[in-house]
Amino acid sequence: MKIKTIFNTTFLAATFFTTTLMMTTLSLPTYAADKQSSAHVKEKQQLEQTLNDFLANSVKNDFKNHNSFWADELIYTSSAGLRFDKAFIMKDLDPNKNVEAGELPPHYWAEETDIRVYGDIAIVAFKLMHKDNKQAKVLRQTYYNTGTFAKRDGKWQAIAWQATKIPQTSEAN
Repeated sequence: MKIKTIFNTTFLAATFFTTTLMMTTLSLPTYAADKQSSAHVKEKQQLEQTLNDFLANSVKNDFKNHNSFWADELIYTSSAGLRFDKAFIMKDLDPNKNVEAGELPPHYWAEETDIRVYGDIAIVAFKLMHKDNKQAKVLRQTYYNTGTFAKRDGKWQAIAWQATKIPQTSEAN
């Protein structure tokens, strides 16, 4: 009888220990995922803000904006099938140019944005929208853009870019 009692006590203790260990172990990935998703949300917000700031300021051919957004080792593939680098983009930008008073610059914005973060690398895919200016009623050419970003010194920069022209339809106008 004593052996049976000792066996039952040991079995119950082992079962309790195993159950506690399993519950603790199973909760760790959830805790890590919660912390990771919180970090990803912050990174996604930062990337979306970076993209929106870039689009808002790129219409002015803002030299500092482009210089900050594009990484030095950028590979850009245009919708026309041309491939170029940051130097190619920067060569036509005048650091001293301002939009003329009264001039209505074109208006660019992102829609259908999909951001995926993988540590210090991120993929940002979106539909680039374009009007002649904010007051314009006619939508101009739109593109699907996909950018690969690297985070360095707390700042995201585009290291690769792909633009694909979306064929215009009568509905898009």
